[in-house]
Amino acid sequence: MYLEIVSPEATLFGSEIESVVLPGVNGEFQILKDHASIVSLLKEGTIKIHTQNNLVLDGLHPEILPSKGDAKVLTLKINSGTIEMKDNKVIVLVD
Repeated sequence: MYLEIVSPEATLFGSEIESVVLPGVNGEFQILKDHASIVSLLKEGTIKIHTQNNLVLDGLHPEILPSKGDAKVLTLKINSGTIEMKDNKVIVLVD
C-alpha cells in the first residue's frame, strides 16, 4: 500500500507502507492493504506510519519522527486533515 502525506507547503511523506493509524473525528482508525475505499476527516492528533523493513529513513521530512518504542513506526503530529483511500493508495492532506 502506498501512502502520501501532503501539506500546503510540501509533500511530507511518500512510500510503500504496511499500515497507517489516523486520528479520525470519531476516533482513531487503522488502514491496511486492500481496505475499502474511504474518505474521512481527521482531527488533531498523531499519524502513526507502520513502515516496511526496507524503508530508508534518510531524507525524511523533519516533522516525521521515528517512534521511541518501535523503529518501524514513524509519527507525525497534525492539527487537522482529510484522508482518501482508493486502490491501495492513501492520500492524506494535513494542516
